[in-house]
Amino acid sequence: MQHSKNIAIVGSGLVGSLLALHLKKVGHTITVFDRRPDVRLVEFSGRSINLAMSNRGWKALREAGVEEEIRKLAIPLYQRAMHVDNDPVYFQKYGKEGEAIYSISRGVLSRKMIDLAEAAGVEFRFEEKVWDVDLSEAKLYTGESEKGEWKEYDFDLIFGADGAFSRVRHKMQRQSRFNYSQDFIDVGYKELRIPPNEDGSYRLDKNSFHIWPRGNFMLIAMPNLDASFTCTLFMPFEGEISFEAINSGEKADNFFSEHFPDIKDEISNLTRDFMKNPTSALLTVKCYPWTYYDKIALVGDAAHAIVPFYGQGMNAGFEDISFLSELHQKYGDDWESIFRIYQEERKPNADAIAELSYRNFLEMSSKTADPDFLLRKKIEKHFATRHPEKWTPVYSRVTFSENPYSEALQEGDRQARIMDEIMQLPGISEKWDSKEVEDRILELLKGK
Repeated sequence: MQHSKNIAIVGSGLVGSLLALHLKKVGHTITVFDRRPDVRLVEFSGRSINLAMSNRGWKALREAGVEEEIRKLAIPLYQRAMHVDNDPVYFQKYGKEGEAIYSISRGVLSRKMIDLAEAAGVEFRFEEKVWDVDLSEAKLYTGESEKGEWKEYDFDLIFGADGAFSRVRHKMQRQSRFNYSQDFIDVGYKELRIPPNEDGSYRLDKNSFHIWPRGNFMLIAMPNLDASFTCTLFMPFEGEISFEAINSGEKADNFFSEHFPDIKDEISNLTRDFMKNPTSALLTVKCYPWTYYDKIALVGDAAHAIVPFYGQGMNAGFEDISFLSELHQKYGDDWESIFRIYQEERKPNADAIAELSYRNFLEMSSKTADPDFLLRKKIEKHFATRHPEKWTPVYSRVTFSENPYSEALQEGDRQARIMDEIMQLPGISEKWDSKEVEDRILELLKGK
C-alpha cells in the first residue's frame, strides 16, 4: 500500500528529474530545488561530455513512460572509429548486430527531462540554494546566502540528487560512522566542437564513437542532432604534454598540428575555444551509508560519482531510480525497508562500475592502439561468436544488459586471467582463430 508523500529532491539534473518523474507517476507531491538557474534559460557552458545512453538508462526511462520522447534526441553509435596516427581509420563493433550506445547532448537532455517532469506536475524551484538539512525531521533550509535569512520547508522524504559535491551528503558526512572518499585522477578534460559541413552533413561517420588514442592523452568526438560533433580532449593537468604546458593559442595550434593533424582543421575556433573553455576535473566519490533512517537518501553522483570512461555515470544513476521504483512497488510505504535494501544492493554495483570505468580509461587512451591488445580483442570476439553461451565480453555485460555491475567486474577478471594465458601461447598471432586456441579457452573456462 502506498500513500502520497510530500517529497523534496535537491538537484534538477538528469537523475533528479528522472526521480521526480518516477515519484510523481505514483502520486507523490514533488518539489525540486536547485541552486543554479533554470538550464532551459541559459547557454551551454562548454564543460560537458556527450552522454552515452545504454540499456540500463533506457529501462529507467521506459518505466517512467518517456523513453520514446528521449529516443528522438539520440543518435545510435554502433562502433568505435579508431584514428591511430597515420593509419587508416578502422572500426570496432561494440556488440552484436544492431547493438548500439546512443549519443545525446547533456544540455539537450537536461532541458527535455525538466520539461517532461514539469508537464507531469513537478514543481521546480531554481536559484534556491539549500544551506542545511535536518536529517531526522526531513527539513530543508534555503536562502540567498549562508549568513542571511533562511526559509524552512517540511517534507516527508528528501533525496539528494545534487551531484558529486552534494550538500545533502555533506550534512550526512557529519554523522557518526559515515565513510567517505573522493579521488581526483591526474587527467582533466576540455570541450571543443566540430561543426557540420556547409551542406548540413556530418564531417565524420555519424554512427561511430570517434577516438584518437595517444597514450596518456586522447581526443573523442560524439555526434549531435545538428550534424556537429562534441569533442572532448582528455589530458594530464601537469607535465610535458599537459593543459598546464599548452598555455597559449599558438601552442594549442602546434599541439593539434602534431598530434591530431587529420582533424585539426575541422575543429571550429580551435585556439579560441581551447583558451576560453574551462579545463574540468574528473573524480570518483565513494560513501556509505547512502540513507538516513527512512527520511533521507542519496542517488546518482551524490552517492557514487565515477569517471566517464565507460559511459555509465548517467546510466548508473538512472539505474538507482529504476531500482528504487521497483522497491517502492514491492514495499509501498515501508521506506525504511526500501532505503535499507536500496543501499545494500546498489553499493557493491556502484563500486564495481567505478573500478571498470577507471580501467576503461587506460584501455581507451593507450591500449586501443596496441597490436597485442587488438589481437586479444579479436580472439575474444571470435570465440564469443562461436560460443555466445560461454563468453559474453565485459563491455557487453555492462552496456547491453541489465545484469549487476558487480557480476560484470567478476566475470571480466575471470576472462582476463584466461586471456593472459592464451596470449602466452607460442605463435598466437598466426593461429589466433584455430581450433587449438578455441579448445584451450574452453579448457580454461572449466578450470577458472
